[in-house]
Amino acid sequence: MTTMTDLYPTRLANEVITPRMDPVVWSEPGAPGPISADHLRDFDRDGFLTVDQLITPDEVAVYRAELDRLINDPAVRADERSIVEPASKDVRSVFEVHRISEVFAELVRDPRVVGRARQILGSDVYVHQSRINVKPGFGASGFYWHSDFETWHAEDGLPAMRTVSVSIALTENYDTNGGLMIMPGSHRTFLGCAGATPKDNYKKSLQMQDAGTPSNEALSELAGRHGIKLFTGPAGSATWFDCNCMHGSGDNITPFPRSNVFIVFNSVENKAVEPFAAPVRRPEFIGARDFTPVR
Repeated sequence: MTTMTDLYPTRLANEVITPRMDPVVWSEPGAPGPISADHLRDFDRDGFLTVDQLITPDEVAVYRAELDRLINDPAVRADERSIVEPASKDVRSVFEVHRISEVFAELVRDPRVVGRARQILGSDVYVHQSRINVKPGFGASGFYWHSDFETWHAEDGLPAMRTVSVSIALTENYDTNGGLMIMPGSHRTFLGCAGATPKDNYKKSLQMQDAGTPSNEALSELAGRHGIKLFTGPAGSATWFDCNCMHGSGDNITPFPRSNVFIVFNSVENKAVEPFAAPVRRPEFIGARDFTPVR
């Protein structure tokens, strides 16, 4: 286990609330980048930023076709990087898509994407995690409320909150098909969860979250304080959000699929160490150990 000072204790006997010790926006005021000063202030306050059209309809078609190719490839399905629905056995997620697919690798390197990550984090960045998420209609399960940083800190060894995610919609996000929900402002408080981390917890948690799940009481308190924002928008829109936002998504019981590309950028100055609250590291396709900056 790491000997680095743990600023954000979690996976203990009881839940622990810790004020955020790190900035939200790490770049200096006026630093160049695609995000305006007003939108950076909004991100700092709320923990998220939406872009109505990050990629064009023609580009959406290319990425949708690549997503379909991957989830229908028997070799990809058989790979450990693919996660399937417990009930339907449909592909739920495919991890490390920027290594599996040159099409998605180009998206990671796109200045519209990596430029925003560099501006928020104030440094060069590398990909801590990438995946495609597939929520076909008629019963695809959601992701329960959680803070990504809680998991990445506990199980991957990210020391500080210097990590940002982007979810790029490849299908329409309606208010009914299991869209992303965030509690605005929740990124200012770290909720350390109760309970130890089982060995190889990732094998279960990627299908259904258990360890690292907040209590109903804590979630009720956070929701009462911050409210809940549901994100809707067309294919090609994107939501950037801070690593410590409390977020989740519901099941999709509509006929309308919801698919997205999810990319996690971490600062090269915040490299992963040993896990803070897990017996072993998660596999590198979930929590990268290659800290090469995106170019």
